[in-house]
Amino acid sequence: MPDIRLVVDDENLDLRLDSYLAANTPLSRSQIQKLIENGQVLLNGSIPNKKIKTELNDIIEFSYEEKTLTDILPENIPLDIVYEDEYLIVVNKPKDMVVHPAVGNYNGTLVNALLYHCKELSDVNGYYRPGIVHRIDKDTSGLIVCAKDNFSHSFLSEQLKDKTCFRKYFAIVSGVIENNGGEINAPIGRNEKDRQTMCVTSKNSKEAITEFSVLERFDDSTLIECELKTGRTHQIRVHMKFINHPVVNDLKYGRKKIDETGQYLHAYYLSFIHPKTNERMEFETDMPQYMKDYISLKRGKNIG
Repeated sequence: MPDIRLVVDDENLDLRLDSYLAANTPLSRSQIQKLIENGQVLLNGSIPNKKIKTELNDIIEFSYEEKTLTDILPENIPLDIVYEDEYLIVVNKPKDMVVHPAVGNYNGTLVNALLYHCKELSDVNGYYRPGIVHRIDKDTSGLIVCAKDNFSHSFLSEQLKDKTCFRKYFAIVSGVIENNGGEINAPIGRNEKDRQTMCVTSKNSKEAITEFSVLERFDDSTLIECELKTGRTHQIRVHMKFINHPVVNDLKYGRKKIDETGQYLHAYYLSFIHPKTNERMEFETDMPQYMKDYISLKRGKNIG
């Protein structure tokens, strides 16, 4: 098993060290706690107190090998490749695919597919997230860019931080939005009552800005376009819930469950500067069929 090295980003601040590692590696919290107690985990080069909380750009390192821990294996999973060169690959991720391995999801992830398809992937984010520059939720479909080398990875990551990487989504939300558009500027942080969810809060939160515009209204829902100005975990889902228009079929933040497939949210547009050519690249992908089917059903009651 290779050494594990993680760098804390601004979506994972103020978490207990064991909670952060349990969420970002395939190890359980109890396994992590044993490693910390045994002095096998280094935080910024030193052995940490077990109650310490994460801070931005913390470097966490440890090695671990156990027979019960599953290695990440390449899998011949078909990929919808939108663009590829020797530096990066842009993929249209389907709904119901996890981006990288974690507890309970060692197989069938985008990483497993990338390992089969690509000869090289960056290792900036450690062994369990090779090539992964940014993530989208399991039940969100759409465009994601992955890096094949560390320079490209860092170059693309910087664009996410300085907001020169642009991402737009189609979303179908509950209720009829009266305004034609707007900006939601509300900080997002971990939900203290449920650490698996995020919420709008002033405590231990980060700036979060989502712009949206109405594309079409139906009898009880609205098709919108959202553009992320920041990149917080579950940002669109949390912000739309905050204004009382949660994403349709969002099993975590929504109202009414249509089926088990998850939220009607698709990352259709992605734009960034290429790490080698310095040219701006733009990619778009069509709305997925499950959203088209929903819209077709609703158009019979369309209110404009």
